[in-house]
Order: sequence, then C-alpha cells, then structure tokens
Amino acid sequence: MNIFVAKLDYSTNEATLEGIFEVHGEVNSVKVIVDKFTKRSKGFGFVEMPNDEEARAAIEALNETELDGRTIVVKEARPRENKFSNNRY
Repeated sequence: MNIFVAKLDYSTNEATLEGIFEVHGEVNSVKVIVDKFTKRSKGFGFVEMPNDEEARAAIEALNETELDGRTIVVKEARPRENKFSNNRY
C-alpha cells in the first residue's frame, strides 16, 4: 500500500519517516518530496508498505500524531491523476 504523509516539518528526513513506520511493519520505500530547485522539503512524502494490514495499522496509529514538532496527516495515497486525461486535442 502506498501511504501519503502530509504536514511534515521541513527538517523531517526519510530515515525518520521510515523509523516511525517500521514499528508497524515492513517498509519497502520512503520518499520525502523535495523542490527540484531549492532541494528543500515540500512538507509531504510517501511510504510504501507491502502488507495492507500493517499499512492500515500504521495509518490508524500515526495519523494526527506529532513528529518533529508538527501534527502529521497520514492516509492511503490516491492514484496519481493524469492532468490531460480529460482533455482532447
């Protein structure tokens, strides 16, 4: 399951994020999204967990909790929409 994590402190790194999720199960990957020009965190990221039950437990346990001084939002990621899917050229 791909999990969306929002309202991250700009100093939160991938290792920190992985650490709080791996308490709840196996983590395949962690990605904190950064601005390509400034290299500064955009304040959100994604965590991928292979086991859906463990992922749901992590979402339940971590949503609305504090990490690095900020209350984070944790939920199942929605599939990325294609901006141009409804446009006809």
